[in-house]
Amino acid sequence: MRALFLLLLLVSCAVAPDGTPAPPASLRLVSYNIKHGLGMDGVLDLERVGDFLAATGADVVLLQEVDELASRSGGVDQAAALGARLGMTAHFAPFMDFQGGRYGLAILAAPPVVAAEVVALPAGTREPRSAMVVTLDVDGAPLRVANAHLDWLADDERRVAQARALLEALVLDAGEGPGTPSPVILGGDLNDVPGSATLALLQGWSAFGRVGPDAPTFPSDAPNRTIDHFLIAPVGAFPGAEVLVLDEPVISDHRPVQLDLVLGE
Repeated sequence: MRALFLLLLLVSCAVAPDGTPAPPASLRLVSYNIKHGLGMDGVLDLERVGDFLAATGADVVLLQEVDELASRSGGVDQAAALGARLGMTAHFAPFMDFQGGRYGLAILAAPPVVAAEVVALPAGTREPRSAMVVTLDVDGAPLRVANAHLDWLADDERRVAQARALLEALVLDAGEGPGTPSPVILGGDLNDVPGSATLALLQGWSAFGRVGPDAPTFPSDAPNRTIDHFLIAPVGAFPGAEVLVLDEPVISDHRPVQLDLVLGE
C-alpha cells in the first residue's frame, strides 16, 4: 500500500513550469490476443498489428499468442519487432518450443521496466502456460503489470488452477499476505466470462477488482462473449479507470481491450 500512496502522491503533486498544477498523469494499457498476426481475412500481417497498436497511443501493451522465430510467422521475433515499431521495450514469456522457435505472450512498455519475471503456471490441457509480470517505474514509483493467457477448453479445472497460481505469485513476490498485494494491473485473455469460477476466484482475492470490459471481445467479427479482461489491485486504486473494447474486427480473432488510468485521482 505504501507504494500505491507514493505513486498517487508523485503524480498528484506535479506542477507545470509556471507553477500552476499540471494535469494528472495518465497511463494507457491495451491487451490484445493477436493470433500471431493472422487476421480473420486469412492474411498474416504483423505490420498492420503494429500500425493499429501505434494508433491507440498505448503506453503498455499486453500481447497474447505471440511467436518468436516460428516458421509459421516467417521466423520473426514478433515481440521484438512490435516493440521496435512502438518504441517500447519487449518482454517475452515463452509457453513452449514451436516450429523452430517459441510461442507465448509478451508485454511491451514505454515506461522504464525495472524488473521482469516469467511466472510458470500449471500446464493447460494441450499447452504449457506462463505469465509475464513487469514492474514499471512510473514517475519514480513502482507499478506492476501482469499479462496472462489461460487455458481455453470448456473444462475450467486447469484454468482455475492457473488463476490461483498467478494470484499466489503476485502476492508472494510482493512479500505480503493474501488480500494485500501492492499495486498491480492484471490483464489478458483469460478465456472465461464474468461470473465464471475463474473470474470469481480472481475477484474473490479480496484486494482485486475487475474493471472491465462489459462488451464482448470474442470472436472479433461478431463478438458474443467477454473473455479478455483487466483487473486492478487494490480495489479502488485508480478510481477513474475506464475500459473500452476497441472496434477492430479483422486483424485478429479477438478484439483489443483498452484501459485508461488517471494516476493522480
